[in-house]
Amino acid sequence: MRIGFFGSSIVSAYWNGAATYYRGIVKALHHLGHKITFFEPDAYDRQQHVDLHPQSWVEVVVYANSKAAALQQVEEASHFDLIVKTSGVGVFDDLLEQAVLTLKTEKRQVVFWDVDAPATLDRVLEDINDPFRMLIPQYDFILTYGGGEPVKTAYKALGAKACHPIYNALDPETHFPVPAVNKYQS
Repeated sequence: MRIGFFGSSIVSAYWNGAATYYRGIVKALHHLGHKITFFEPDAYDRQQHVDLHPQSWVEVVVYANSKAAALQQVEEASHFDLIVKTSGVGVFDDLLEQAVLTLKTEKRQVVFWDVDAPATLDRVLEDINDPFRMLIPQYDFILTYGGGEPVKTAYKALGAKACHPIYNALDPETHFPVPAVNKYQS
């Protein structure tokens, strides 16, 4: 499956705590046989603070920090099998949240992945006119970075077809036991 993933950044953790979460998820999807293209804006100096260089498990497309460029990437994603829009891209979130929904077809699902569900839910529950609130029922399903039953219940009450928390885990390629260093032992 080809997956188009719109997020803040997978190549830079600079002002972007979700980067390592994305990396683990995307790498795991790759190991399952999926091909992922991660679309990220050139925003907040993240591209000047790259800490992940080209990897075989993800294609990264960095686009200019403009509405036109963001919409161009949505158009480029029209040939993917699954579209993921994350929360907190940081620029043009409202635009992207609406634009990716135009890619929905009978054969292509569009998913919203909320990496800060408590903040998103507080926002949409406090403001009944929040643009995202009206879009929730249009997504095929909602994924969240944790939150459990309270988050699932809240999203379903807002019209989500389904909501599934996806918790982070350790990547065994980067987190593994190493031999003890004698100078640190008492």
